[in-house]
Amino acid sequence: MTVWTPQQLDTIARVDEIDISSTRPDGTLSTPRVIWAVRDGDEVYIRSVNGPAAAWYRSTRPRHQGHLHAGDLDVDVSFVDVDGEINDRIDAAYRDKYHRYAVSIVDSINSSIAAQTTMRVQPR
Repeated sequence: MTVWTPQQLDTIARVDEIDISSTRPDGTLSTPRVIWAVRDGDEVYIRSVNGPAAAWYRSTRPRHQGHLHAGDLDVDVSFVDVDGEINDRIDAAYRDKYHRYAVSIVDSINSSIAAQTTMRVQPR
């Protein structure tokens, strides 16, 4: 398994928005979607504010692979589903990073429906 470099983690922690694409069954990348990402230690997490019904999230399901672009960072990634106690830490990370946005927006990314889509993003 490939790990994030300190510079990559710093970039993801610094930028508000990342572009995420999923790998289609034919190997091409989907159209990038702008989403929020958070860092927890040496790991990166994302979730869908609209829950499992969101098109970009559904597109990650077949292959669990894609591409992440953030600032000057471009990296092929894998999406690993997570659940359970980690969600409390991810909620806190979203509140921490995006505290300057309206509470209702941060509450949306921390909703129970969004938490169902929490994925760890790993470089590959």
